[in-house]
Amino acid sequence: MNIKKAAEMFDLSVDTLRYYERVGVIPPVHRNKSGYREYSTNDLNWIYLAKNLRNAGLSVESLIEFANLAQLRGKQDVEESQKQILFDQLEELDQKITEIQEVRELLLYKIETYDEHIAKFKTGELSTEKVEKLWERNKL
Repeated sequence: MNIKKAAEMFDLSVDTLRYYERVGVIPPVHRNKSGYREYSTNDLNWIYLAKNLRNAGLSVESLIEFANLAQLRGKQDVEESQKQILFDQLEELDQKITEIQEVRELLLYKIETYDEHIAKFKTGELSTEKVEKLWERNKL
């Protein structure tokens, strides 16, 4: 598969694919006699993995380290190092999910109580000096 089709397949730009290869986010892609990249299934897997890990927050540097380790396979024992990179990212992602869930719960609470709070402000029952402490609402 050529670079244009690979870019379209993953909704990336051709420049992004070239960049990923140049800096080592993905291993070098085989080139044909004319010098054009020919993406194999393995290359496409790397692009898919890189795109998704980037979307999940993995740094370019970590992706480069992961790809570099893959290229050392057979020469060095790299599996545990690669697995650790993935595990660390999973922990970070789980933490972000927890934070996002907390924000979601706060938004739901604000939406559910919005009309009630506005009504209380209008009647004077609530004021800027007399409001709930949002950060303590889950401690009750």
